[in-house]
Amino acid sequence: MKNNTSISCLIVDDEIIAREVIATHLSKISNINVVASCSNALEAFNWINSNKIDLVFLDINMPEISGISFAKSINKDIKIIFTTAYRDYAVEGFELKAVDYLLKPIAFERLLKAVNTYFETLQNTEKHLEINTETNDFIFVRSDRKMIKIDFDTIVYIESFSDYLKIHLLNETIVTRETISAIEAKLSKQNFIRIHRSYIISVTHINSFTNEHITIFNKALPISRSYKKEVLKQLEQY
Repeated sequence: MKNNTSISCLIVDDEIIAREVIATHLSKISNINVVASCSNALEAFNWINSNKIDLVFLDINMPEISGISFAKSINKDIKIIFTTAYRDYAVEGFELKAVDYLLKPIAFERLLKAVNTYFETLQNTEKHLEINTETNDFIFVRSDRKMIKIDFDTIVYIESFSDYLKIHLLNETIVTRETISAIEAKLSKQNFIRIHRSYIISVTHINSFTNEHITIFNKALPISRSYKKEVLKQLEQY
């Protein structure tokens, strides 16, 4: 697999044998990092809320919260590969734009094909984003029933709350219902860094930084553990 991107994965299945099979298969694939193996959706929610997860291998038939319900409730930027013993859910799975739908027992070759499909999707998305970010130095966001143009150089930092964002500009603050991941995808990778699941900062306006915080316009913003390595690596390039 010719890809240098490290992918953080979560395995969610109420059957321990199924989890072990998937984990064993994934251990043979480069660039795949299994962050955790969860026995139910509630446990998986906790991991997603405190860690950066790219891809979830998700069983459908689970107690309390089904895989379908779980998939509908998480950030749409997190990709899903469904794993199940039943064909009945295939249509609903693909309606949720799942990367793939694997029937148990899962052979290594079939899982590898699903992972390759994920990487192909990722590469196509990155190419699309590169085109957008290299040709624009502004974005449009929806706020108060209208689309507002925001120049990159006016953005200080972006702050995410439970169901809305605050985009802090040099002279005002814009509130929008867009997700932080959707905004992140529109921004220039050269000028903006995601430092926390709740914060994106403009490199241009940084006052100072440590291993734990970035000070921007005299406000200290936390660097989360899951983003720290990549954040410090990016800042060292300046």
